[in-house]
Order: sequence, then structure tokens, then C-alpha cells
Amino acid sequence: MRITNSEPKRANPALLVALVVASLVMVTMYFRESDTGVLHGARKVTLAATAPLAQAGDTILSPFAAVGDWFAGLGISRSEIYALRTQNDDLRARLADLEEARQENERLRALVQFAEERKLTKLGARVIGRPTSAWEGVIVIDRGSADGVVRGMPVLAPQGLVGQIEEVSTNSSRVRLITDQESGVASMIQSTRAVGVVRGSIDRALSMDFVDKANVPKVGDVVITSGLGGVYPKGLVVGDIIDVDARRADLYPRIVVVSRVPVDQLEEVLVLLGPVTGNGAGAVE
Repeated sequence: MRITNSEPKRANPALLVALVVASLVMVTMYFRESDTGVLHGARKVTLAATAPLAQAGDTILSPFAAVGDWFAGLGISRSEIYALRTQNDDLRARLADLEEARQENERLRALVQFAEERKLTKLGARVIGRPTSAWEGVIVIDRGSADGVVRGMPVLAPQGLVGQIEEVSTNSSRVRLITDQESGVASMIQSTRAVGVVRGSIDRALSMDFVDKANVPKVGDVVITSGLGGVYPKGLVVGDIIDVDARRADLYPRIVVVSRVPVDQLEEVLVLLGPVTGNGAGAVE
């Protein structure tokens, strides 16, 4: 049996050279001849023959090109939306910061105005701790002995009396609220000048005890500090009377008082360093 190995046929180099030479000759003739030459005429005929095919190809491919452009535009729109959302989040964060600064400024202005109107020797402080349970009537402020705070100093808010410094450390202090069950404030009813003692309770309700029945107050009367005992200066607002029960069997009327100070929302306070001076301390609207 005879086995023959077939070798691949090699391209004829003479043919390749001839084609290259012919192409060069035709290109040279094309650029040298006039617009009415044979090669120019052949090119025009070829373009005229292939133009309908090219137009049909563009018509067929144009929907696909439009879809591609739509997807490309959609991708750009998504990136723009992401950028806008990021920018919107940044603007909202800045707006929240500005609103917080505005509210803090309003609170501080109210504190300063309150102190200046009553000529108080005061020290501003921030609330850094709140009651941890319904039975605890204590807040913590960021001022201590390093700021001149000592035990027993009254603590105020623009709405009225908050409480009294109970415990002092170097940079913070504990304030016993007037609503605490262990608190007692020597007070008087502003309209009748009847004196008594406002006490706190376990549920933070205030009651005014030891008021003479001859001077029974009415709902809406304002209660202020009397200055008796020297613990609190005279004229600080304690709260408003919301209920009076003058039963005959009781020695004193039962009087319920509500503080004007929103303890749960309190953020800044004033520590009273000196006595209240002038006649404006007891002025209450």
C-alpha cells in the first residue's frame, strides 16, 4: 500500500505581486485622470448600484442603534440620579445642622434675656444627663466646682425654677428637680401672697401644702418662691395652680401645681450664682 503525503499548495508569489502592481497602477491612474475618466465613471456606477443596499441596511439597523442610544442615555440618567441623591442627602444633613443651630440659638437667647431682665448673676450650663426612670428626679449638667458651682445653688430655666444643685464634681453637677419626692420649695401665691411649701412626689406631681384656708387660691394662680429659709431667692416662678380642693374636714386646702419647665425637653439651664437683685425678680406674666 502506497502512502502519499500531500503538502499544502503555496500561493503563487507572482500573482500577488501582479495584483499589488495593478492596484498601484489603478490608484495612480485614478488620481491622474479627470472626473470624466473611465475609473471615475466606474466608481460612480458602483456607488449608484450599491446605494439602495446601503440605504436598506441603514433602515434595518437604525432601530437597533436607537435602542443602544436609549440604553446609553439610561445609564447616564442613573448616574446623574445617584449624584443628585447624594447631593440631596448632603443638603438635608446641612439643613438639619442649621435647624439645630437655629433652635439652640433661640433657647440661648431666651436664657440670656431671662437673666438680664432679672439681673441674675448666672452661669450657663448644658444638660448632659436626664432621669433614667420615672422615679428619679435628677438631671446632670456640664458645670462643676471648676466653674464655681457649689452645693445648694438654684438652677433655673426661662420657664421657671428647675431645682437645686445636690452634688458637685470637678466638671459636672447633679441637680435635684423640684418635682422630686425629696424636694421642698418655700413658696407663695403671687396674687394673694399666701405662703406654703411646694413638694414633689414619686410621679413628679407638685402639691402646695400649709396654705391658710383664709387665702384659698384659684385655678390659674401663679406660684413663686417666697425667699423664706434662704434656699431659693424670692420671686422665681415655681408653676401654676391647676386644681384646688378646700374640703372642710382638711386643715389645709389641697392644691395641685404644675411646673412650667419641660424637663424632658430641657437642654440648657442657668445656675444662679448670686442673689436676685432689683424688683423685677417676682414679675410674672
